Amino acid sequence: MKIRVLGCSGAIAEGSRTTSFLVDHDVLVDAGTGVGDLPLEALAQIDHILVSHSHLDHVLSIGLLADAVMRLRAAQGRGPIQVYGLPETLQALRTHIFNGVIWPDFTRLPVADRPVLAMVPFQMGDQLTLGGKTFEVLSAAHTVPAVGFALQGREAWWVFTGDTGPNPALWRRLSSMKVAHLVIETAFSDDERDVACLSQHLHPQKLGLELAQLEGCVDVHITHIKPGEVDAVMAEVGRLTTPHRLGALRAGQVLDLA
Repeated sequence: MKIRVLGCSGAIAEGSRTTSFLVDHDVLVDAGTGVGDLPLEALAQIDHILVSHSHLDHVLSIGLLADAVMRLRAAQGRGPIQVYGLPETLQALRTHIFNGVIWPDFTRLPVADRPVLAMVPFQMGDQLTLGGKTFEVLSAAHTVPAVGFALQGREAWWVFTGDTGPNPALWRRLSSMKVAHLVIETAFSDDERDVACLSQHLHPQKLGLELAQLEGCVDVHITHIKPGEVDAVMAEVGRLTTPHRLGALRAGQVLDLA
């Protein structure tokens, strides 16, 4: 399996795209601005979208994607794109985005019995098989109901924490997994620790404490850094004492999971 990084920035600027991953050709994990870099034919191949939480930088491409592919998918006879999230996340999408004011309700368009989007609730701990791939829903600790995801390979897992602050439940679960790749956010530098704490994000000092709970030597990919802050945050990350291999995630990067 291949996980293509469409976006991994904490905000937008030239060359910066917000969070989204394309797994093989048919599953999106979050739907930030990076989705818009895919050609139309590739967008039409997406059958499943896993949503970690309701914040705009992770969901804003869902409605735009639906509008872009609605006609092509109908011509191809394809069913609705399945959008998976916590019940609270799906309700937030219905209330605040697909409400006919911010965006049309693509859970009822082009016609109510054949919409381009279908909302599918999950719960933390669920395992979902999508396009032959198995994802587990992991806990996250954020300002709104939120989760992370783990993708099972033949021998190991790819793990995406989602937006999260310190989260002991995550490390308890990962203690029984062989993790090949860990994508973990570090949205702020240490001099912004107060805002990181208030917004339930990590900063390098807290990242070090979190990673101390992960056994072994894992490829750790730092994500969700704000534009213009990558060098400063990664300099602080580079001073951490850890057995893990740490690097900044990049848009366009492809991670292989055997």
